[in-house]
Amino acid sequence: MFENNILIFNPGWDENATNLDPYDDVRVIQEHLKKGCVTLTSEADPNTSGPAHITLTDPDGNNILIDQHR
Repeated sequence: MFENNILIFNPGWDENATNLDPYDDVRVIQEHLKKGCVTLTSEADPNTSGPAHITLTDPDGNNILIDQHR
């Protein structure tokens, strides 16, 4: 999926993939980033719920995946 470095964040999970409550939905994170003028390389549909992901690239060229599984 990604050829270079990547950082992955999973809203709603801890480091052992155990569910966390409460947590910020990926669509809330997306809205916050866009309000801060952060350019996303892929976006989640804001009219959906459940699993979704967004991607962006940091200033050093590293890909960041925010991947929500629930």
